[in-house]
Amino acid sequence: MLRSMLTAANTMNALQERLDTISHNIANSNTVGFKRREARFAELLAQQVDRLPADEAPRETPAGVRYGNGARLASTMLVSVQGTLVETGRALDFAFTAANQWFRVQVANANGDTTIGYTRAGNFSVTPMDGRLALVTSDGRPVLDEANRPIEFPTGTTGFQLSPTGMLTATDASGAVVARVNLGVTAIDRPQLLEAQGDNVFTLPDVPGAARELNGNLRGQIGVKQGALEQSNVDLGEEMVGLMATNRAYQLNARAISISEQMLGLINGMRSS
Repeated sequence: MLRSMLTAANTMNALQERLDTISHNIANSNTVGFKRREARFAELLAQQVDRLPADEAPRETPAGVRYGNGARLASTMLVSVQGTLVETGRALDFAFTAANQWFRVQVANANGDTTIGYTRAGNFSVTPMDGRLALVTSDGRPVLDEANRPIEFPTGTTGFQLSPTGMLTATDASGAVVARVNLGVTAIDRPQLLEAQGDNVFTLPDVPGAARELNGNLRGQIGVKQGALEQSNVDLGEEMVGLMATNRAYQLNARAISISEQMLGLINGMRSS
């Protein structure tokens, strides 16, 4: 009974983590550029118990019994499938039309240093900064150009035009061009290495072959659209089905613990009688 209780408890811990993952997906179903995560399970180590030697108990199956110890959460895989594009008509709303391409933004570390972050959320805006206009994300992080410098425009910039390859042209009220800049875009070939930093922004460890900055001649591979936003790739129907299935599995394991506890109570009662 103790083994069955431990096995059920281990599995319940893994199921709780899956419930947390599904809840996070559902909560961000309306977040621009959000990528859902999918929980993957793995079996814990099993114990081989040999009760009789094979020559004393003729059988076709392997001798002994294998006792499992439940399951654990092996990983939460980032699903990088393209989300639905929604037309907004707003000049500073940008959406990728190709999967695994990410905008580069500036992320501040806890010690005050800055590093490069990545996001699919293209709902940008401009904010005054040191007498100029800085292009920032919805949470105020500076957007970087192809040289990984914060993008800034002269004060008085009113118009923006984006090419399909990520060149942003800024104009003033008279229509004169005041700046041209290439948005920093990276193709991430190993999205499972992305580390969440909050607010739909990720960082990437320095691993060879994990990413390619699409600069220079590689900019022809960029596919970005102005006046549109990529929605979350969360399918609420699929998430609700997963939520119900996980909840039922959790209840089943909780019931197994309850029954094991009742059996232990019966055994203790027999011993005391």
